[in-house]
Amino acid sequence: QVQLVESGGGLVQAGGSLRLSCAASGRILSIYAMAWYRQAPGKQRELVANLGRGGTTNYTESVKGRFTISRDSAKNTVYLQMDSLKPEDTAVYYCNLGVLLTGPLRQYDTWGQGTQVTVTS
Repeated sequence: QVQLVESGGGLVQAGGSLRLSCAASGRILSIYAMAWYRQAPGKQRELVANLGRGGTTNYTESVKGRFTISRDSAKNTVYLQMDSLKPEDTAVYYCNLGVLLTGPLRQYDTWGQGTQVTVTS
């Protein structure tokens, strides 16, 4: 029903930056919620940032001031700008969107395939 394609991950040194993208396609009427999660080896998946209706944003404490979530409505794309990266940011990052679809009208929760971010010291 909805496809999410993530990109922008890679290998960077501590202090560097990456910009993750999550592009959605399908019979999308609207995207009402969006979030980025990450999962490091041996750890639980955690919510990193979310962007809700009305443009409100929330971040986990460890990334505040360093990460920024945003969207481009025209492209149905959500971004995660990551600055001042630290080794502890190393994880697989997943995009999660709440979407309203047409044909038929319904809500759908969809996940991206994940993109690896590795930060070296």
